[in-house]
This record gives sequence, C-alpha cells and structure tokens, in this order.
Amino acid sequence: MFLGTPDASATVLRELITHHDVELVITQPDKRRGRGGQLIPSPVKIVALDNGIRVEHDMNAVRNLAPHPDRIGVVVAYGRIIPSDILRTCPMINIHFSLLPRWRGAAPVERAIMAGDTETGVCIMDVDVTLDTGDVHAVARTPIHGVDTTDSLTKRLAKMGTRELLEVLAREHMQSTPQKGEPTYAHKIESHERLVLWNEASTDIWRRTRALPCFALLNGKRVGLVEATDEPGLSGQRGCIDDDAMVFAQHGALRLVQVQPEGKKAMKAQDWLRGLRTTDNLCFDTDQQVS
Repeated sequence: MFLGTPDASATVLRELITHHDVELVITQPDKRRGRGGQLIPSPVKIVALDNGIRVEHDMNAVRNLAPHPDRIGVVVAYGRIIPSDILRTCPMINIHFSLLPRWRGAAPVERAIMAGDTETGVCIMDVDVTLDTGDVHAVARTPIHGVDTTDSLTKRLAKMGTRELLEVLAREHMQSTPQKGEPTYAHKIESHERLVLWNEASTDIWRRTRALPCFALLNGKRVGLVEATDEPGLSGQRGCIDDDAMVFAQHGALRLVQVQPEGKKAMKAQDWLRGLRTTDNLCFDTDQQVS
C-alpha cells in the first residue's frame, strides 16, 4: 500500500512498483487548476492508474482491506495525518525529507533552506500517532548548495529516499532506533512569507527566494523573484533597484537574475528593466501587506 500525493511521491512510487507489489494507492482528491478549472489528478494518481493500481481518496479503503500479516504501508508526502486505528492494523513507514528530529512537520525542505542549513537528508521512519516522532530505520545525508531551491533539493531527496526505502524493505528484519536530539518544527508555509518588503538582510531574503515562490510589489503589482544572487556587502536605499538589477535590502543587496511581472512569463531581469522605460528612481514598495 502506498500513500502520497506530489511529484516527489510519484518518483518513489514509480520505482517502488518495479520491486514490490502495490495493492492500493491512497492520494489526495483531484484538484481544479488553470483558467478552465479542469480537474487534475495528483502525480501519484497518474502513476498508479498508468500501472493498473487501484486508487482511492478515502482512508476507509484501508479499513476495508482484508487483514494480511505481511502488509506494510509506505507514506511519502501524503498530506494528511494517518488515523491511529489504521496504524494499529497496518504498520507504515515514511520517507521524511529532513534529518530527524530536525524539521519535523509540513515544510522541512523549505525551512532548511530558509534557516541556512548546510546539510539535510532523508529518514526512513515508522509512522506513529504523533507528528514525525517515529523510530528511524535509515538515514542519508546531502549538502545544501547555494544554488539549491526547494524544487531541486526535493528531487534529490526523493531519489535518495527511494534508494534507502528499497534497502529497508529488503531487510529480513526491520530494525529501527529512536530519534535523538532536540527537535525543531517545519511549520506550514504561510502566504505572507512569500512577500518581500526588503526589511531583512539580503542573505535571508535570498534564501527565502530559493525556498519559496516569492514576490515583491512595484506600485502595488506583483513581481515574482524567480532567481537572484546574494550581494551581502553592498548598501543603498532599501527596496530601490539600480541599473544592474541590484535591489538593496536592510543589509546587503540582491542582484535579480530572472523576474516574473504580474500576468506575464518569467524573463531576464535586465529585459524587464529596459521594458519599464523609466528614468525615475525605481523602488519596490516597502510598507504594504498582502493577505
């Protein structure tokens, strides 16, 4: 049995079914996306259906399975808490994208990048009734590079986690150890964290642009900060942009590489600046809030 939803989960499932029988997939319901509001299945559902695996969106499907002593569930970014009564009848293991007990919770990859961690990894852990507290079966580590984004790092961790998962499942006896150390929590990303008001150090903003789809406001309109580099030694008027696409923060500056103006596709920052056709002092808004 497999429980998961996003692309990272689909990566694991795609490899898992080449080594093991997967009788059931539980994933989040189809969501409406795009201007037409078309219902789009999750990446996990697409992989499962392509391989003839039964797909359900309700945990009752697990409750209705006939008991089997060798059944185990694999959980990868499913998106919901597994009820305790199900865990009592079907043991489950989870691929968690952090070095537990650091970054338990919903957004471990984003929080690791935003915190400036130099290393992260994956843990294969038992699923229990409390959040990400289960015993650990295997750990793999990887550095966090300055070019890493949430997308690139998650893809790498998914591949690492798949390798570790298959090794754990191949063991004759699954042995695990309790987590050790002081836990930290990767709280869910809030929408306000995506807005940049330039009242922080440039390094903190740069990390946030790598972790989240951030934007700044120019005359009230959103400009997505798609790619930037950190220039911590520079100083200037907060929020203002020079001819080299340098935006000054409270401390340091960000050199914009790619931006996405509201309603348009991503483009080179220099092309965006030329298209503004203004010689006025150009500054992002620094005192607005977005709900």
